[in-house]
Amino acid sequence: MSKPAAQAAAQMVRCVFPRRLEIGGVPLHASLLLIAQKLDSGGQLAHHGSLRVPRLIVPAGKATAAPPVGPALGARGVKSIDFVKDFNARTASLVPGTPTPVNITIQADRTFTFTVHTPPTMWLIKQATGIETASGEPGRAAPVATLSAKHIYEIAKIKQRDEHMRHLPLQSIARAVAGSCRSAGVAIVP
Repeated sequence: MSKPAAQAAAQMVRCVFPRRLEIGGVPLHASLLLIAQKLDSGGQLAHHGSLRVPRLIVPAGKATAAPPVGPALGARGVKSIDFVKDFNARTASLVPGTPTPVNITIQADRTFTFTVHTPPTMWLIKQATGIETASGEPGRAAPVATLSAKHIYEIAKIKQRDEHMRHLPLQSIARAVAGSCRSAGVAIVP
């Protein structure tokens, strides 16, 4: 962070926090400024010995060391071929080529673990309806396809397998799927 930018950030923090607040004996504005400098310099805040890679979408059973996998892992010192072998083995039961979101956690010693999620909702809707692309003008033009309420609940059951959706009721997930259908220009029939 350049010196004028750092001074401007410090002034802004002082305006927001005019009183002298401290965190662990360090003035609050100084703590916030250090965090801003760390983030501005491209650094990442420490996560207790592990670094989480952004969520990637990789074709099931067809992962290669090419982008997006290779650059995302190579920049963090992990051999992408090890991930590719493990990922392809774990997704062998899925239809090859299914876009599969995956979260990768890299430890400080460059070992990794990953979590495979269900395919994106829009991909499941497109597969169920047989359309290639969604409507450019949802709600205005004629629907591009129709989907029954039973199909909506089946897609919701698939999405409920995700770790972050297990605690949600099936009806809430089905409402979210129905909203995705409407935004894609897919009509829902009873």
